Amino acid sequence: MPKHLLPLTIVCLALSACSTLPSPFSSSAPPSAQTVAPYREQVELTGRLNVTYQKNDQPESATVNFNWQQTAQRTDVTLYTPVGSTLATIAVTPQEAVLTQSDKAPRRAPDIDTLSARLLGWSLPVSGLRDWLQGYADGADGKRFAASPRNNSVTTKDGWRLRYVSWQDVGQNTGGNTSPQPRRIDAERTTSAQADAVSLRIVLDPAPSSPAQ
Repeated sequence: MPKHLLPLTIVCLALSACSTLPSPFSSSAPPSAQTVAPYREQVELTGRLNVTYQKNDQPESATVNFNWQQTAQRTDVTLYTPVGSTLATIAVTPQEAVLTQSDKAPRRAPDIDTLSARLLGWSLPVSGLRDWLQGYADGADGKRFAASPRNNSVTTKDGWRLRYVSWQDVGQNTGGNTSPQPRRIDAERTTSAQADAVSLRIVLDPAPSSPAQ
């Protein structure tokens, strides 16, 4: 081989070898089929919520931080501005929903969807979120849905389209076993005779590891 072709040959061989190496940023592993952890009646979560909705036939959006606490019979939600000021507190029981905004008297209604739409301008589906934030939903087919990284979308019985976009693993016991937990959830509802269109993007803060059992 002529000497002047040798460097070019070496470069070509090097490029060929590099092209066969796996990228450190890619993964061929399929999404996990492991479903979320068992549902918990009592839970406390924090995160960020971005909502897009229609107001006077014009698109509007808002971003809030939230603290979510639920028990079997009650849900308490606090909404904050990005700088930490309280926008509203919400308390929901089987009997009623109460929404209190800063410097305003509490307002009550039979359900929070109607109340939040009237006072905030957008509907906060608290009854659904009790399930969705943990990876569960009642599907339009009448079946109970449990999400996993592989099975990550569903349409609910009340018309919301859910997609579990990203996940986090949470330690469950001393053996180091983990269960996938939702990290980002996208929810969308189109306009209907009963409700206006609204879309939610929910990002949950990293969940602490469960205590050893």
